[in-house]
Formats: sequence, structure tokens, C-alpha cells
Amino acid sequence: MGPLPSQVPSGIVYASALGSNVTDVDGNRYVDLAAGFGAQLLGHRHPSVQRALVLEGERLHQALGDMYPSDAKVSLVERLSRLHPDPDARVILAQSGSDAVTAALKTAALATGRPGVLAFSGAYHGLGYAPLAACGLRASYREPFASQLNQHVVFAPYPATLEAQAETLALARDALSTRAIGAVLVEPILGRGGVIVPPPSFVGELATLATSHGALLVADEIWTGLGRAGSMLRSLALGVEPDLVCLGKGLGGALPISAVLGRGVVMQAWRRAEEVVHTSTYTGAPLACATALATLDVLEREAIPARAAELGERWKRELATALAFAPDISVRGAGLMIGIDLASRSGGARAVLRALLGRGYLATSGGGGREVLVLTPPLTISEALLSSASSAIADAIRAAS
Repeated sequence: MGPLPSQVPSGIVYASALGSNVTDVDGNRYVDLAAGFGAQLLGHRHPSVQRALVLEGERLHQALGDMYPSDAKVSLVERLSRLHPDPDARVILAQSGSDAVTAALKTAALATGRPGVLAFSGAYHGLGYAPLAACGLRASYREPFASQLNQHVVFAPYPATLEAQAETLALARDALSTRAIGAVLVEPILGRGGVIVPPPSFVGELATLATSHGALLVADEIWTGLGRAGSMLRSLALGVEPDLVCLGKGLGGALPISAVLGRGVVMQAWRRAEEVVHTSTYTGAPLACATALATLDVLEREAIPARAAELGERWKRELATALAFAPDISVRGAGLMIGIDLASRSGGARAVLRALLGRGYLATSGGGGREVLVLTPPLTISEALLSSASSAIADAIRAAS
């Protein structure tokens, strides 16, 4: 049984998509500035991903999990381990970003013996029970399930300025000193919280604090990783080597797969006298592993992260120029992960999203009050399409104001 008419959200229903365009069931075409919440890194139905999917589909649909894995899974795990700077890094595959965060928090608990998590206001790590306890985006997401969630989570403000960073680090130091914190869970750029870019030193200082207090730094790179923020791993670009890195979203080229990359010594914590695992029936499924390998090939072969960094900087400047009529609006982000803070405008991003849809553009919103227009187009999008979008966004903001 499908959804009742009242359950279908207002807007459009996707019918097909190719590259940076989406077509709805009425035949209308849109420029995709959302890309599946940032997950369509290479755009819709990229030829290399399509080819990998077809070829693997003719070979193998399912193996036997961790017992007898597919060759595609073995290849992907080896490939992903090389993204972490530790030569002995190990990988846990999972099925979603939320699942990857769960695996990372389990790893931290096993490695440190501590149940506590230091998380941040505005943060979103998924809605499975482990990441939900660390969800700082909206308390309403946690409250109905609070009695079932980890009670050892401490929140600190996510800093946007150096002054705020000092306060946050002081609170983090206090929490790490007085609570049994085993994991410091942080997004290098706050994603759904409003594309907030912290001071460049923030993640590094946080890593130093975590290490000095025996906790593990868990970098949630589900949004920022794999080129979205202009580098394969945002944390490494900042000069930080996290103990654990979570990847997801675009990893599978539109198929569901995620991963945790970890230092070898940390991942050894899973080896215990009594068996303990993190897995599921479809973890490391051959089709998703094949498309993930194809995605990584394209990202590296075509230097997509570097392109995203350069193109994103030019687009931010162009957007700022187009929005100069509204000095209270700010444009921020890195790579092709951009947020336009609409300040206190009536209707916030929702009104702008509706105006954009009418002009043929898809985007999403972020921030605790949905006051930020979030732009995460395919990393392969043409610069001409982005330039056209700049004026359309300006027009939509004027219309929505």
C-alpha cells in the first residue's frame, strides 16, 4: 500500500534523473542543487557507476557477509584502508551513515572502556539509536526515545568563531576531565546544522584534547568526505589524523553503503575472547561495493575533490555578489558544500525552496530553525549551471522575502 494523498509532501515526485538534472512525473526538469542530500557525488547515473553496476549485476548479487565475502568487498576494504594515514588501518563496512557512526561509537567503547560521548549542538549523525543520542540538531528528535538512549552524552556548542572556539574547548576540556568520555564525535563542517565552518584550528585542538584525556576522535565525514568539501577527507586537509573516520552518502554512487576507517591499534579492540561483531546481512553487498570502487576510481582519476575546491570557491564569490542586495545574508562553506544563511527572513529557507522549485531548481535546508539554504550539487556539475543558479537563487530570495 502506498502513501495516502495527505502523506505525500508538497512539491514534486521524481521520475528519472541524469547527471545534474531531475525529471518529475509530470515531465518537468530541474537542476539538482541537492544531489540526494549531497550523496550523488558524481551526479545521477554516472557512466562509470552504471557500468560497474551492470557488470557486477551479471556476476553476483549477494555473497555470505563476513563469512564468505565477495571479491568486490575485499577490494573495497583494501582500497578504503589506504585513505587513512595509518598504514595498519582497518575498515568496517556498514549500510548507512547512521550505521557507520554506530560502528564507530561501538569501537570507541571497546577500545577505551568508556561509555561517554562528547558531541556538539547542531550536529546530525543519523537517527539510529547510537547516533540519535548524540544528535544536537533538534532535541525533539531525541526526546520521545530519551529513556532508551545513551545517558552519557555531553553536548558542547559548535563554534563558528575563534571566540566561540575558546569557550567550546574549555567546556570540552572540562567534560573530558570529569566524565568517562570515550569518543569525541565531530563533523569537520557542521552539515545539516547549517553548513557552519569552524575556525581552521578547531578540529586539531579538539583532537589534541581527546588524545590527552584518553578519548578517541571520531570524524564524521559522511558529508564532508570524498570530495564534497574539496578534499578526500576534510580532517586530513586540516592536518588532523582522526582515530576513526565515518564515510557514507556518496560512497556507493547512489547505492547504500558506508564505512568506518580506523587506526589498526584501535580496531584491534574488536578481537576479544568472546565474539563481538558489527554486521548485517547486506553489509558489503557486491553491487554496492562495485559501485563504491567505481566512485573512488572517478574521484581520483578525474581529480574531482580539487575541482570541487576550486569551483566551490568561485561559486561562493559569485553567490555573494548576486546577494549583495541583502547584506544580512551570508554565504559560507567549503568545496561544493555551501550554506546561505538567510538570517531572520520570514519563512526562512522553506519559502526560498518553494520559490526555487518554481524556477526549476532543487535544494535543501539546514540549521536548527531551517534558516539556511543548503547547496550540495553533484561535484561534476558544469560551471555554467552554477552561474545560472546564482541569479535564480537571488531571485528566489527576493520573491520569498
